[in-house]
Amino acid sequence: MTDPQRSGGTRVWARDLAMGARFALTGRQSVARTVLTGLGVGLGVVMLLLAASVPHMIDERQARTDARELGPGQDHQLKAPSDTSVLTGDANTDYHGMELYGRTLQAEGRHPATPPGMDRVPKPGEVVVSPRLQELLDSDEGREVARRLDARVVGTIAPEGLSGPADLAFYLGSDDLKAGHAAMRVDAFGNTRERQAMEPVVVLLGVVACAVLAMPIAVLIGAAARFGGERRDRRLAALRLIGADTAMARRIAAGESLVGALLGLAFGGAFFVLARELAAGIELFKLSVFPSDIVPSPGLGALVLLGVPAVAVAVTLFALRGVTIEPLGVVRESETRPRRLWWRLVAPAVGMLLLLPLADSVEEGGANEFQVASGVVLLLSGVALLLPWLVERLMARMRGGSLSWQLAVRRLQLSSGTATRAVSGITIAVAGAIALQMLFAGVQAESTRTVDNGLNSDEAQVQVTAYKSSVTAGETMTRSLRNTEGVRKTTGYVEAYPEVVGPDKPEDGMVSVVVGSCATLREMAKIGSCHEGQSFLARGPGKGKSDLVPPRGTGLKVKKPSGKGTATWKIPRSARDVTSTRQVWGDPYEGVLLTPSLMKTEQLDSVYVAWLDTDRQNPEALENVRTTVFRNDPGVSVMPMRQTEVSSEFTGVGRAVFAGATGVMLLIGASMIVSMMEQLRERRRQLAVLVAFGTRRTTLGASVLWQSAVPVVLGLALASVFGLGLGWTLLRVIGRPVSDWTVFLPMAGVGAGLIALVTLLSMPPLWRMMRPEGLRTE
Repeated sequence: MTDPQRSGGTRVWARDLAMGARFALTGRQSVARTVLTGLGVGLGVVMLLLAASVPHMIDERQARTDARELGPGQDHQLKAPSDTSVLTGDANTDYHGMELYGRTLQAEGRHPATPPGMDRVPKPGEVVVSPRLQELLDSDEGREVARRLDARVVGTIAPEGLSGPADLAFYLGSDDLKAGHAAMRVDAFGNTRERQAMEPVVVLLGVVACAVLAMPIAVLIGAAARFGGERRDRRLAALRLIGADTAMARRIAAGESLVGALLGLAFGGAFFVLARELAAGIELFKLSVFPSDIVPSPGLGALVLLGVPAVAVAVTLFALRGVTIEPLGVVRESETRPRRLWWRLVAPAVGMLLLLPLADSVEEGGANEFQVASGVVLLLSGVALLLPWLVERLMARMRGGSLSWQLAVRRLQLSSGTATRAVSGITIAVAGAIALQMLFAGVQAESTRTVDNGLNSDEAQVQVTAYKSSVTAGETMTRSLRNTEGVRKTTGYVEAYPEVVGPDKPEDGMVSVVVGSCATLREMAKIGSCHEGQSFLARGPGKGKSDLVPPRGTGLKVKKPSGKGTATWKIPRSARDVTSTRQVWGDPYEGVLLTPSLMKTEQLDSVYVAWLDTDRQNPEALENVRTTVFRNDPGVSVMPMRQTEVSSEFTGVGRAVFAGATGVMLLIGASMIVSMMEQLRERRRQLAVLVAFGTRRTTLGASVLWQSAVPVVLGLALASVFGLGLGWTLLRVIGRPVSDWTVFLPMAGVGAGLIALVTLLSMPPLWRMMRPEGLRTE
C-alpha cells in the first residue's frame, strides 16, 4: 500500500500548505516577515492592476474625446439652420506651453445640440469651462487667460465632456459665426469616423514599452517572495529534526510564501483602490484619468490574481533547489559551488537571435509583435541573470581595505544573492529605459516635423494666419496687432492663389494675388502714387519676365459674386509694373497686387497673413499676441517662427510610456525600501553582536553603504551595456541609425540617485537595530 505521507496527493499538499500558513502567521518574527513580503508583493500587484487597466483607460478617454470632436465631412453637417442646429468653430489656444481645447458655439434654434458635459449653449459673452481651467482662471497665473476669453463663466463642463480631470477646455458663446467661414453647422456632436490603424512604428514602441515596464515588476514580486529566506531555512531544518522529509519541508515553505502572496494581493487591492481615488489629482506628462476609467480588464485582472500566488510559490521552490535542508542545519550548495556563466548567457543570446532577423521589418509592413516582446524580455533578463555572477566573481577576488569595506565584502561573499535581488529590479528598469530612450529618439525623428515658416528672425518671429478672411477683417486684425504690447512691427495682408486660365500657366498653375488698401500694398512693393481701383504687377529688383507674374489680360478662375459657380476674372490692362520690396521671409514678393474695389475677397479662397516682429526682451509678447488674435477671432492660428509638430499617436504613446515609467520607478523605490528593511531585520542580531563587541556604528553604517554601492555600480554598468545593445537592436528593426550613444548617462544617474536615496532612508532603522535589544531572540 502506498504511504499517504509520501504520495504527494492533494490532501498531503493541503495539509502541508496549511501548516506553512500557520508558521507564517505565528510568532513576531514570522508575522513581520509575512507582512514585509505582503507589502513587497502588494506594490507589484498594484502596478500590475494599473497596467491591466490601461486598455479601459485608453478606450474611455478616446470615447470622450471623440464624443466632443467634429471635423470636415461629418455625416450630420447641415446646410440649412434648424431648431436643433448650432454653429461651431475651433477656438484652441496655447498658454505658456499648456494646450487649451476650445470651441465657439452659436445656437440657431430653440433646442440646439450641446457638446457632451453641457446642458445649454452659452450666450454671447458667456463661457463654460472645465474645473481645472476654472482653477487656472481663479489664480494669478491665469489672469492673461481670463483676459483672452473675456467672458463671464456661467458653468463647468461635466466629466463626460472632458478627456481627463486635468483637461483645460472651454466653450465660448458667440453671435458672429457664419457657416462655411471657419464654422460648421451641426445638430449633433461626435466623431463618427472610424479610427485609423496605428502606424507600425508606434505599435512597436508600445509593445517594447509594455515589455520593458513589466519586467521590473515581475522581478520585484519574485524578490519579495524570497524575503526572510535564511530564517525560513533554519525553521525548515528544525522541522526535519522532528521528522519531516525534504518534500514536506518544501511544501511547508510554499505554504508560507502563499500566505505572503495572498496578503500581497490584499495589500495590492487596497493600494489599487487608494491609487484609483487619488488618480484625479495626478497629472503625469500632460496625461490624467478619471477614477472611473481605472478598471482592470477582466482577463488581465484574473491573470494577476491567479498568477501572483503561483509565481510566489514557484519562486520559493526554485530558491530551494540549491539548498539541502538537513535535521541539524542548512547546507547551501551555492556556497561551495560557484555560479555558472554559460546558462546565464542563453536567454540574452536567444533574445538577440529573435530581434536581429527583424532588421528593417517595420519598413516592410510591420514586425511580429510577439517576437519583438519575447526578444526584449529575454534580452533584458540577461541583466538579472548576469548580475549575481558578476558580483560573486568580483567579490571573490577582493582583499584588504578598510574595516567597513572588509565587512561589506565578506557579507557579499557569503550572500551576494540577497544584495543583487534588491537592485535587479532597478537595473532592469534602467536598461529598459535606456533602450526606450534610444528608440524614442529614432521614432521621434520620423514622427516629428519641424515647421519653419521661413521668416527672417531679425525681422519677424511670429506668423498669424486666418482662412477665408476679408480685407476689412484683415486690416482690423493688423491694427490690433500693431497696438499689442511687445509687438514692434506688423506686416499684414490678404492673399489668395487662384488658378490661371489659358495656355500660359505657370508650373503649379496658380498665381499669388494680394488684395489690400494702398497702405498695405506699399508694404509689398514700391508702388508710388496709389488710389482705389488700381492694380500692380510686382517683381523682384532686377527681374524681368517671371513665370510667377502673369501678363496683363490673363484670366484667373474665381467664384461668382453670388458664391455659386465660377467665373473668369482678367488682370486689368492698366496694371502697372512695380518693384517689390524685400519681405520678412527674405525673398521679394512676386505676383498681382489689387485694391479692394477690383476684387471682392469673397470671390477668392483668401488667407489673411501677418508677420510680426516681437520684442525679445518681453517674455509675454507671444502670449499678448495670442490674446489679441483670440479676441478678434478665436479661430485664427498663431505660429512662432519655428515650432515642432509631433504625431498625435506618437505623443499619446510617449506620454503613456513615460507616465508608466515614472510609476515603475516610484514602485521600485518603495519596494527597495521594503527590501532593505527586510535585509536589516534579518541581520538585526549580527549587527547588535558587532556593536556589543565594540564595532563603531559609523563603521557598520559605512559597510551597509558599501554593500549597496557595489551591486548598484556593477548593476548600472551592466544595465548600460544591455540597454545600449537593446536600443541599437530595436533601431535596426525600424531601420534608423543611433542618434545619441550617451542616453544611458541620465538614466544611470536616476537609478543611482534612487538607490542612494533608499540607502539613506535605511540609516535610521539601521541605527535602531544596533541597540542591545537586538540580541534578544524568540
